[in-house]
Amino acid sequence: MKVGLYFGSFNPIHHGHLIIAQHVVQNTDLEQVWFVVSPQNPLKPSAGLLNEFHRLYLIQLSIEDTQHLKVTDIEFRLPRPSYTVDTLTYLREKYPQHEFAVIMGSDSFENLPRWKNYHHILDNYPLYIYKRPGHEVEDHYEGSRVSVLQAPLLEISATHIRNTIKAGKSIRYLVPDKVAEEIERNGYYKS
Repeated sequence: MKVGLYFGSFNPIHHGHLIIAQHVVQNTDLEQVWFVVSPQNPLKPSAGLLNEFHRLYLIQLSIEDTQHLKVTDIEFRLPRPSYTVDTLTYLREKYPQHEFAVIMGSDSFENLPRWKNYHHILDNYPLYIYKRPGHEVEDHYEGSRVSVLQAPLLEISATHIRNTIKAGKSIRYLVPDKVAEEIERNGYYKS
């Protein structure tokens, strides 16, 4: 099976993430998208991150009735910080029956040279890039398999959602209803 790996903190998951994942499944040769919850992104500060098990559960709530979207905690069992190349190597060994690809925004694609062993990723995995405002996709990597997607984008960010919660305002319509209910019930992101 062809599986797209959508890496991220998902702090929290929101409709923008879900729309991109759905678009990828419907408009590429990928049969599933797996949300790979990163406990610690080496390029971002970990302050303000909700516990990874809570973030994983919020994704489970948001995709529970969807067959082609999955979530994995694979990086929870790998050394930290999480490096995409290490996760890809582990997944290829654990699931040799699958072909993996990486899904990322054009902002992340611009930062690719900062990633550990990024040439290995380019040489061995297809990349599906969705455009982010202000970040054009320039593929300078000869021989790489880069596909640029025209995915519908929502101007929603997890930072905006967290700030909205801290301000005591509603996040309805920004995240799935079950996610909003779980965040409210547990008081996530209030402080």
